[in-house]
Amino acid sequence: MPKKLIKRFMPDPQRIKDNKNLKIFGKLLHNPHLWHMNRHSVAKAFAVGLFFAFIPVPFQMILAAGTAILVHSNLPLSVALVWLTNPLTMPAIFYACYVVGAWLLHTPHKEFLFEASWQWIVDSLSTIGPAFFLGCGVLAVLFSILGYCGIQLLWRYNAIKAWQKRNGK
Repeated sequence: MPKKLIKRFMPDPQRIKDNKNLKIFGKLLHNPHLWHMNRHSVAKAFAVGLFFAFIPVPFQMILAAGTAILVHSNLPLSVALVWLTNPLTMPAIFYACYVVGAWLLHTPHKEFLFEASWQWIVDSLSTIGPAFFLGCGVLAVLFSILGYCGIQLLWRYNAIKAWQKRNGK
């Protein structure tokens, strides 16, 4: 079940290989183990993809792809999960990161209005930056662990159910 569901939403391997940003990995992208789907490679892909989805840096896809190559996770899934933070979801996710960071630092929430300018970013680093970056790190690790464990459990549950169905139980 999870394998079929994941395959339905996974990007085409050739599309990933042809991505201009990922060309820096060269022949490493042609390793067949990076494209294989099993419980372990998919669980590691969820961990990698969800981790980098919460890290507010440019080139998240490249970082996720490099890490996927290092840990032998499913590459397309690792890269696709980074897209969880997109222009529509980013404000809510990063606001949640700020709230978590402020809660952990025991600092009051500061009112701020977002502006798409370098000056606003530079000014905000000293005011909301510490809470924001702490929250990003904590949620990145938390969701990475939850994604890994969740896929392991879901995959195992479905394998047991399929086995029981096959044996007529």
